[in-house]
Amino acid sequence: MKILNDLFEKNRKWAEKVKASDPEFFLNISKQQKPEYLWIGCSDSRVAANQIVDLLPGRLFVHRNIANVVVHTDLNCLSVIQYAVEVLKIKHIIVCGHYGCGGIQAAMENKEHGLIDHWLRHIKDVYRYHEEKFDAVNDEKEKMNLLCELNVIEQVANVCHTTIVQNAWRSGQELAVHGWIYNIEDGILKDMNVCNKGPDDISQTHRLK
Repeated sequence: MKILNDLFEKNRKWAEKVKASDPEFFLNISKQQKPEYLWIGCSDSRVAANQIVDLLPGRLFVHRNIANVVVHTDLNCLSVIQYAVEVLKIKHIIVCGHYGCGGIQAAMENKEHGLIDHWLRHIKDVYRYHEEKFDAVNDEKEKMNLLCELNVIEQVANVCHTTIVQNAWRSGQELAVHGWIYNIEDGILKDMNVCNKGPDDISQTHRLK
């Protein structure tokens, strides 16, 4: 007996509804996967990648974790990026954060949260890099929004610093890395005006020769 019968029922109705509007839908998407985009986003249940940009299954390759962090020791995230870039030949990597992020909020608190504190250290580092900017802001919500934005920019840089992305650029592969942020209060995406298309767009320190 299935404990989550309601979800299986929802799945059946959803599949029937999709097939009613397009009888070949599942057959067609089962044959191949050719997305142009890799979405690196937050695990927050309110931030559903495909729905936000209104793309059907098969159009968006997705990796999600707490606070959309890209760490050079995270083999899970790096494996996703490598597969997306080298196998799927995606053309765009989108790092998308969101306002009201629980991970960002937890990183701003000076208290213990358990195992996740090790992960949140990466976000605390972003705060430390820009401490003067935060000191100039009095409103706590504004500070949190600022950290959400600066975290996106930092993670875009981390993506670009990987050997995966830089090797793709050196080989002439068309690949752009973008930074976006999502407002869960109105459903609108904001472009952070960060778009790196090659080695010249990243710091000299991290460029590979």
